[in-house]
Amino acid sequence: MKIFVAKLAFKTTAEDLRAYYEQYGQVDECKVIMDHETGRSKCYGFVEMPNDNEAYRAIVETDDMEFQGSVLQVKKSRPTKKVK
Repeated sequence: MKIFVAKLAFKTTAEDLRAYYEQYGQVDECKVIMDHETGRSKCYGFVEMPNDNEAYRAIVETDDMEFQGSVLQVKKSRPTKKVK
């Protein structure tokens, strides 16, 4: 399951996010989205976990929790709409 994590601190890296979510189970991939022009974080990212039960637990337990000085907003990622 792909998890959307918003309101990350500017200093949060993909490695930080992986370490945080690995306490809830296996993590296949983590990404912090960066602004191409400035090179700074856009303060959101994605965590991909193969086990849905672990992913749901991670969502419930980390939503509205503080991580690196920011209160996270966490939910299941919605599929992106393809632009034609």
